[in-house]
Amino acid sequence: MDISEITDRGIWEDFVIKNDTDSFLHSWNWGEFNKDTGEKIWRLGVFNLDKLAAVALVIKIKARRGTFLFVPHGPIIAESQDRKAIIKELKEFLVKLGKGENAAFIRISPIFSKNEENLQIFQKLDFKDAPVHMMHPETTWILDIQKDEEKLLLEMKKNHRNLIRRAEKDGVEIVQGDSEEFLKKFYAIHMETVQRHHFVPFSYEYIKAELEAFQKDRQIGIFNAKYQGKIISSAIVVFYGNEAFYHHGASSSEYSKVPSSYLALWTAILEAKKRGIEKFNFYGIVENKPKHPWYGLSRFKKGFGGYEENLVHCQDLPLNWKYKITYFIETFRKIKRGY
Repeated sequence: MDISEITDRGIWEDFVIKNDTDSFLHSWNWGEFNKDTGEKIWRLGVFNLDKLAAVALVIKIKARRGTFLFVPHGPIIAESQDRKAIIKELKEFLVKLGKGENAAFIRISPIFSKNEENLQIFQKLDFKDAPVHMMHPETTWILDIQKDEEKLLLEMKKNHRNLIRRAEKDGVEIVQGDSEEFLKKFYAIHMETVQRHHFVPFSYEYIKAELEAFQKDRQIGIFNAKYQGKIISSAIVVFYGNEAFYHHGASSSEYSKVPSSYLALWTAILEAKKRGIEKFNFYGIVENKPKHPWYGLSRFKKGFGGYEENLVHCQDLPLNWKYKITYFIETFRKIKRGY
């Protein structure tokens, strides 16, 4: 096998979408977004007998807790290929690359289903479970949206169906766009949500860069819910391949009894259907953790109907002694936050 960088967008996108990635985190535009925010990236292709067998987006992350190479929701491997052999080949390449980049460790957040066979691949190659709760969602909630609109409504929780209809009767209007003006309105209530739920927010510049990366290909939408002339909730959804991803959400406490968020998400689902997309990915959820900040949000997502999908936990491969510092810091944060 040989590994080399892929510089042709068409080759990259064709492979990723054909191999049913289930994540926009390996899209060409996600790589562009990371470059635009100052990260160094590599788009690696693994070739078996001159045929492209796998791709891996690698991002160099410089953090106070340590520099590392990160593969988000990847690598993407063709179904016909030997998964273990490709991970082994990629590991050897990344070890050399990581040492050359002065990285303390390699971190892979795989897009593999959580089962014994996939866990064994990483264990036998000396990877270990990362101490972080997650870099990207490992337990997600998926809705098959190939069904007709009436069936989707019937299969969601009765409460959700009623609240969607109530929001419509109450005069909530969902306004969809992808301009910076829409983003500014989203971010204002996003910061209000941050203060209410006490979590670390993405900066405005970060979300703006994400918007701009996907905007030119019509792969992102902001769904602002307007009530009595005010934006009271909002959702940012990424449309990529066969899935739509609910990536950011926000709501105002001023009209907390108006169920605008339900209508905003339902409108996003209908937009995904209109685009011919097959699945709506509500992104991360938590189970049986009432004190977790995502617990209420998880119940909200699951009420739309669908099923749970579990991925292999984030995997680390230490490269030098500095990894111990990262491991200690991240373990401490995990305990402190109750994850």
